[in-house]
Amino acid sequence: MKKFEELLESVKLNELINRKEKEQDEKVKRTIIWVLAIIGAVAAIAGIAYLVYRYLTPDYLEDFDDDFDDDFDDDFFDDEEAVEVKADAK
Repeated sequence: MKKFEELLESVKLNELINRKEKEQDEKVKRTIIWVLAIIGAVAAIAGIAYLVYRYLTPDYLEDFDDDFDDDFDDDFFDDEEAVEVKADAK
């Protein structure tokens, strides 16, 4: 009977030890999940802020390129007409 009681005590002791280990493992898992959730939330907010910034910021470069191309084409054709007029005058 004494051995049986010792066996029961050892089983109870093992259950208590395993329970504490499981609680520690679950605590670590919960901590990791919270850290990853916070990092994900910050990344999502930063991505949304960047997209809003890109949407609301006007693109001056496209306007500049269009104006520059138009002016260059007009000057180029004016030069050709001037050369043709000079060639006809000679």
